[in-house]
Amino acid sequence: MKKSNIRKLAIAGILAAVAVVGSMFQFPAFGSNCAPVQHMVNIFCAIFLGPSWGVGVAFSASLLRNILSLGSPMAFPGSMLGALLCGLIYWKTKKILPTLIGEVFGTAVLGGLCAYPVAIFVMGKNAGDIAFYAYIVPFLISTAAGAIISGIVVYSLKKTGVLDKIKNSLEK
Repeated sequence: MKKSNIRKLAIAGILAAVAVVGSMFQFPAFGSNCAPVQHMVNIFCAIFLGPSWGVGVAFSASLLRNILSLGSPMAFPGSMLGALLCGLIYWKTKKILPTLIGEVFGTAVLGGLCAYPVAIFVMGKNAGDIAFYAYIVPFLISTAAGAIISGIVVYSLKKTGVLDKIKNSLEK
């Protein structure tokens, strides 16, 4: 196994753990608990690891959060679609701002819309009736908070040159 793959696997594990532990830091918004750390992790994965790693980390974190009763099944579509979209955008553009916007759009709009069938399948018809309206706004608040936090961190790392050093060490 290549040294860079081992490093990426280690970083992915750490980021998944950060997302799980970070899910304990929540704030209420429109009847939902918003956990912005997962969205911050999605953006870090997009920048440091790439889209496929980001989706893997999002899935792993969502699975662990559900096993530990720290999240709901709605964690899967929101986090995974956000990770995929922001990862693809960063992979194509190498620009931070579009990556942050991609995370917000992927999680809030795409993930919020995909939460509807998941809610019907997992939680029943009654939950599905409100899911279409009840997930987009809370997902938007949560992902926007995570994008702002990660934007501050990533721009700070970029300004100090640490961002390039981390990316270079993962490519060796």
